[in-house]
Amino acid sequence: MLSSALLLAGGAASPVAARSQMGFSLGWHIIVACLGVGMPGLVLFVEWRGQRTADPSYRLLARRWAKALGVLFAVGAVSGTILSFEMGVLWSGLMDNYGAVIGLPFAIEGFAFFIEAIFLGIYLYGWERLPPRTHLLSGLPIVVAGVASAFFVVSANAWMNSPQGFTVIGGRLVGVDPWAAMFNPATWPETTHMILAAFMVTGFLMASVYAVAMLRGRRDRYHRLGLLIPLVLGVVAAPVQILVGDWATRYVASNQPTKLAAMEGLFRSGTHVPLSVGGYYSGDELHGALHIPDGLSLLVHLNPDGYVVGLDRIPLDVRPPVTIVHLAFDTMVGIGFALLALGIWFGYCWWRRRELPRSRWFLRAVAVSGVAAVAAMEAGWITTEVGRQPWIVYQVLRVDDAVNPAPGLSWGLAAVLAVYLVLTVATVYVLRRLARTPLPVAPQEYDVARYQVV
Repeated sequence: MLSSALLLAGGAASPVAARSQMGFSLGWHIIVACLGVGMPGLVLFVEWRGQRTADPSYRLLARRWAKALGVLFAVGAVSGTILSFEMGVLWSGLMDNYGAVIGLPFAIEGFAFFIEAIFLGIYLYGWERLPPRTHLLSGLPIVVAGVASAFFVVSANAWMNSPQGFTVIGGRLVGVDPWAAMFNPATWPETTHMILAAFMVTGFLMASVYAVAMLRGRRDRYHRLGLLIPLVLGVVAAPVQILVGDWATRYVASNQPTKLAAMEGLFRSGTHVPLSVGGYYSGDELHGALHIPDGLSLLVHLNPDGYVVGLDRIPLDVRPPVTIVHLAFDTMVGIGFALLALGIWFGYCWWRRRELPRSRWFLRAVAVSGVAAVAAMEAGWITTEVGRQPWIVYQVLRVDDAVNPAPGLSWGLAAVLAVYLVLTVATVYVLRRLARTPLPVAPQEYDVARYQVV
């Protein structure tokens, strides 16, 4: 989640291979990381319900989801390790100069990771070995550590958007305060936005698996619960996320006006600025967009007379690639409101009949919601990172000065692409095998033939 990571835009002097490698690695890892944040709570919930109701459907969901969580945690550990090496190898200019400033959140995240690993091992090994209540409680640190890991890692990125906690005198770093760096003004809106995104990705992605199964005719209680429980998580997080997104946008408007101008494709500064939806930026103008009168001034200032800075006030050499940022931002917002509409559809039918909507179109919508949520999350990171170009540390350090200029990095990119291809195929294969393998439990507890997952 580093500014240099996500994409090839800006800074032609910096090696494309380094930027591509970090961007691809982060884009892949963040999907698994989201599941690591959101899945533990769902696993504990279905286990708790299984203990309370003795319903075999809940108990089977808990077993299967726990095994999947173990696989994803292992895969995430591999991809996270690759990223830790890439930080030092690819971005030597950043780590050499500012490693002392942003090292603290990475160190604390390491402790959170080890806590999560230890208790996940206890939790997975403890099935049938620990008393039910003790086993359930052993999973709570996994939930806390997963959210904490996301918080500390994203706080390092927030520092790159709002650098503080250091002073440069004579070209040397003095007065380093890692705590002030970690708890910078961007930390709270950015970390909250990301953690909610992780819940949405987890909820909609898991629900989409069971929606596909139900479209294939598997309408038993196991599949209904497998869809319902994570879907509730996603649809509850969606409206909250929109509110948090508004908060984050206001922060950007106050502290990174260049990024806001790129997000909106706004060239001319002024008041009564419209909100632009869609379109592409070319020749200092946004073409083919839908303009909502006074919308941006109202969004930022709650006043149509509010003044908004455009790209005409920004020097050419510090402007980000506007078209990429604008389209990514619109993609994120558009999918967010589409998922909100799906949640309203679900909530209305549940309020009326206490059941899922009966339409196959609802199941089709849920089936694509998982991929859509992932796309929105990735688009959000592109907005955040590319919108800060050409800075890796905003108004302090350029990407071109942070990237490793050594030749031969393209070989590293090729190796990483090969590793992630193997990792992706292996992960999908193992998860599908887990879904089809009967669990070693007493026959009277589960009807495996009926509850087998696609």
